[in-house]
Amino acid sequence: MLTELHIQNFAIIDKLDLRFDSGLIILTGETGAGKSIILDAVVMLLGGKADTTFVRSDSDAAFVEAVFQLTGPEKEAVHFILNREELMDDPNYVVLMREVRKEGRSVARINGRTVNVGLLKELGALLIDIHGQAEHLSLLDPRAHLGLLDRYAEVARPLSDYRQTYHSLLNLRRELNDLRKSQSDADRRIEMLTYQAEEIESARLKVGEDEELRKERDRLANAEALAQNAQEALAVLDEGSPETPAATDLVGQAAQALATLAKIDAGQAELANQAELLLDTISDVIHGLRDYLDEIEFNPKRLEDVEERLDVIHSLTRKYGGSIPAVIAYGEDTRKQLETITGAVDRINDLEMQEAKLLEKVAKQGGVLSEKRKSAAISMGKGIETELGDLKMASAQFGVDFQTKPDVNGAPLADGRRIAFDQNGFDRVEF
Repeated sequence: MLTELHIQNFAIIDKLDLRFDSGLIILTGETGAGKSIILDAVVMLLGGKADTTFVRSDSDAAFVEAVFQLTGPEKEAVHFILNREELMDDPNYVVLMREVRKEGRSVARINGRTVNVGLLKELGALLIDIHGQAEHLSLLDPRAHLGLLDRYAEVARPLSDYRQTYHSLLNLRRELNDLRKSQSDADRRIEMLTYQAEEIESARLKVGEDEELRKERDRLANAEALAQNAQEALAVLDEGSPETPAATDLVGQAAQALATLAKIDAGQAELANQAELLLDTISDVIHGLRDYLDEIEFNPKRLEDVEERLDVIHSLTRKYGGSIPAVIAYGEDTRKQLETITGAVDRINDLEMQEAKLLEKVAKQGGVLSEKRKSAAISMGKGIETELGDLKMASAQFGVDFQTKPDVNGAPLADGRRIAFDQNGFDRVEF
């Protein structure tokens, strides 16, 4: 049920906000008052032509929005579309919006999300039926006949069950088609993916090893210079020369003098302590330098190995990602793709068996749905003929013509025919 209608900058309408209660509502007014313009706005809202002439002369865009409360038999069909398109918000309401700009651009929205006009038409057809002197009644539109019959037959539950199975079949077939496509060039992909996976796995990369290797390469390549600088520092600190005493000797002399000074002037004890700490620090530096000298490695073979390992890492990061973690992730993904491809045959066989079961199920559900429709069609026809008799049209006859959609890719019925599936079953009807 239409509960709110908002129109802005549409033709001669500046701004109009209407709220509707339940029951019959009639808008009256003299010619030119804008009654037809309101109807034109609703038609555009439901997916009709968005003509730029609708835009008010002093505006940049025309805007129409409507709020519908879902209370009748259309609720389940609307929910089906909203869930299918992931547009569901409040299950009891749906909001349609259409905007047309002066330059010709048109925007359609359902529950605030942008959609195509076709979807707006599909949903609008379930919400409003427009009757007018120049309009085709839905009764004359064969596309609406099935929905009218379903509403009379009250087949919402079997139709919902059928649609659920139908969409499960669609999803399964999409996966099956993707697997079959990937399987068509499986040999080439398996060869390429196997090479990539083995190349990465054989390298046995470790996160952070490239940084450690670069540091080691720098040490190995500069071992002679490192040793020379360390030895020079040791000579100054611990060995000295005939001309210059070692730093430890000089600091030791200073520390001894300050210790004697502190005995005389107790206020300078802190200076003596600092001198002792300085002497200890220099001793620690000397021990550290000696240990460092022992660790310095003159090993051209190791340097060559490090360079080769860095070249391998560089080659892999250049081909498969800018870092070692990226290369490792690429290798894991490649292995997963290989498992998917090599297991595709089993998966295809499994999906084909599932497809056969779903085809059988959807055909059975479609058959039940079709029988309910046919039974309801007989009852509806008799009821309509009775009403026509009351209108002095006793000779009038009403019937529903059923047709089955043929499709060589469908499923066989009991009589050997093949039928095609869609979300409404495999019936076509005309009144």
